[in-house]
Parts: sequence; C-alpha cells; structure tokens
Amino acid sequence: MIRFESLTHALISAVTDLGYSAELGALMARNLGTVSTVERMLQYVLRVQPPTAEEMVDEMLAICEERDKWVQKKKNEYYNRKVNEWINREPKEP
Repeated sequence: MIRFESLTHALISAVTDLGYSAELGALMARNLGTVSTVERMLQYVLRVQPPTAEEMVDEMLAICEERDKWVQKKKNEYYNRKVNEWINREPKEP
C-alpha cells in the first residue's frame, strides 16, 4: 500500500509539473488501481515530453485495457484448469 501511495504521489507530481491539475493525476492513479499500472503510467508521463492531457488519458485507458485482458486471461486459465481437473478426476467406485 505504501508503494502505491508513493507512486500515486509521484504521478500527481509529474502531472502537475506538466501544468495539469493534481486531480488529473489522482484520477488516473485511482483508475489504474495497481502498483504496476501506476508505475507504467508514471514512466509514460516522464518519457513522453510533453504529453497532452488527452494523450495521458488515452495511455491510461490502454493500460487499463491491457490489465483487464490479463485479469480475464488468468481467470480463464484458472477455470479451464478446474474443468480439466474435474474431467480427469478419478471415477468414484460404486
């Protein structure tokens, strides 16, 4: 939690250094929601100089979409594994 808060403050600082409101940085961090996604967003903001607000929001949405796809993939793998375990289970003796 401390790392997330630290990255959130760093993202807000980077966004305000570009002349945008702190609220924009806070909203992006809140929507990203994880350490790794906020870290990616921070790297984008620091790397692309100077990004517009629209470009930052587009990047945030792309990162969120990738995260959501990854989460869905992991869920699918989990349930696929459970179904395969059920299919390959030892039959019960009568």
